[in-house]
Amino acid sequence: MTSLDSDGQAGPPALGLLHECRSALEAVRLPLDLPEANRVRTSVLDARVQLDDYVLPRYRSLDAPLLAVVGGSTGAGKSTLVNALVGHPVTRAGAIRPTTRQPILVHHPDERDWFDGSRILPGLPRVSGSAEPGAELPGAAITKAVGTDEGPATMGRPSLLLLGHATIPQGIALLDAPDIDSVSDANRELAGQLLSAADLWIFVTTANRYADAVPWQLLTDAASREITVAIVLDRVPPGVDDEVAADLRAMLDGKGLAAAELFVVQESTLDGQGMLSDAAVAPVRKWLAGIAQDSAGRAAIARKTLSGVIASLARLLLEVVEAQEAQHAAGDQLTVHVADAYAGAAQRIAEATSEGTLLRGEVLARWQDFVGTGEFFRSLESNIGKVRDRIGAFFSGRPQPVSTVEEAIETGLHAVIVDEAAKAAEQSENFWRADPAARSLLGDVDYGSTSEGFSDRVAAEIRDWQNELLALIRSEGSGKRFTARMVSFGVNGVAVALIVVVFASTAGLTGLEVGIAGGTAVVGQKLLESIFGEDAVRRLAKTAREGLEERVKQLLDEEGTRFLDLLRGIPTMEEIASLQDVSGRLEQLAQTTAKEFK
Repeated sequence: MTSLDSDGQAGPPALGLLHECRSALEAVRLPLDLPEANRVRTSVLDARVQLDDYVLPRYRSLDAPLLAVVGGSTGAGKSTLVNALVGHPVTRAGAIRPTTRQPILVHHPDERDWFDGSRILPGLPRVSGSAEPGAELPGAAITKAVGTDEGPATMGRPSLLLLGHATIPQGIALLDAPDIDSVSDANRELAGQLLSAADLWIFVTTANRYADAVPWQLLTDAASREITVAIVLDRVPPGVDDEVAADLRAMLDGKGLAAAELFVVQESTLDGQGMLSDAAVAPVRKWLAGIAQDSAGRAAIARKTLSGVIASLARLLLEVVEAQEAQHAAGDQLTVHVADAYAGAAQRIAEATSEGTLLRGEVLARWQDFVGTGEFFRSLESNIGKVRDRIGAFFSGRPQPVSTVEEAIETGLHAVIVDEAAKAAEQSENFWRADPAARSLLGDVDYGSTSEGFSDRVAAEIRDWQNELLALIRSEGSGKRFTARMVSFGVNGVAVALIVVVFASTAGLTGLEVGIAGGTAVVGQKLLESIFGEDAVRRLAKTAREGLEERVKQLLDEEGTRFLDLLRGIPTMEEIASLQDVSGRLEQLAQTTAKEFK
């Protein structure tokens, strides 16, 4: 057996490229329901099947018999033509549609090995038999199915029925395919698969249906792939042969099929077995015999079909590249929106924890209980000139337990983070569900609220942050002599004071600048300065704020990942570039292969 490489010679390079193409098609993912995505997905699947069914097998064995697939519309007479070419009935023809439910491949008996294995159409199981007169045919070939037009409900994937017959010349085989416009979806799909596995087509149509749209869609596709095509114009009324043939020939020329052979079969009465006369199909039989006897001609047909199919694969890959680029751009847009939603949440959390928002309500009340009384702060706020004196009085006292302040801070901070994360989730989900491309990714899952366990993770991060501040304060105070104030307030109390300063202003308070938090933070500021010094307080506040922001960012990033994980199938620019490169090399291979038959 002879195989071709990229230089038209025997060897693996071309096969390596074709396998690379097969792997690239296998890896194609178009998760977003963008325009054209469904069509491209279907084309990719069809291309993978064609590589397995035809391209790879033909490249491995150029000298294998040609496969001529007999295709056409419902009732065109495909099975009748095959029976006539064989010389007696081997496939069922009749009025009930569809008649051909199981593909039948008729070959010369000595060439059975070419078709008995999985060389071509590896996905179809084989059933072998003989088509010689008197031989018992496998029942599925000629027995009418019982049930609906689509066949019995139990009918599964059809097998490929192989029949040997001496009237079929060596070097070519005939495959009777289901109707291309069958009422059965499975039959239509199978017909398309078989036509894609053909070296040449024998396309059967009738005098009153040759202008139908469905056949011409396939014939136009055949022209684009340079497949060798013969048209059998069946059931032509006597006296109009030339007129109908001329009209069909003009249509073929206009669709790029000027080289197609055209055979006219006049309308005639079939014999008792439903057979056409030998004379009616003699031109078709002679044409097939001429191809079979010319080994160079067969090789040229195989190369011509191969080059056309490979060129079509190269064009398909460029279509896939365009579809992938659209997916990538749409994925970027969806990613940006999620990023913006959670960045907005982080910004609002930062504002709430830096502009005094959290120093209200329960946190403020517990802080006031800890450092003094509400009257103290009201007095402090009404007579700012006495701040130093009142702070001095405060320092000489003994504070209340700090745990209530810590709990209030944890509760308030937790509520802000969870609430803003929920808003970001809702914004992201609303945007995605409004986008048809992304809607299917979400399915029925509720992404408009925080994820399961998020509240617990927030609580854990807040506690870790507080512990981080305790360690920071211990580290900062390790080189200083602990004053009575430090002993009185304890490390936890000093940490709470640091949190209050952080919550009061992004940069902390300087001296007696009170800002939005009023006198709430000034006490904590002076306390920290009395222990660590003014510069150290600024550094501690900056470190504490950055630590909180980093933890919030991590929490929100993890939440946003729920959406971004759905985009993991979006092709990367590297994958797109790789597919484009494969397309270019396939085009070169197609050109090289085409030179061999010209």
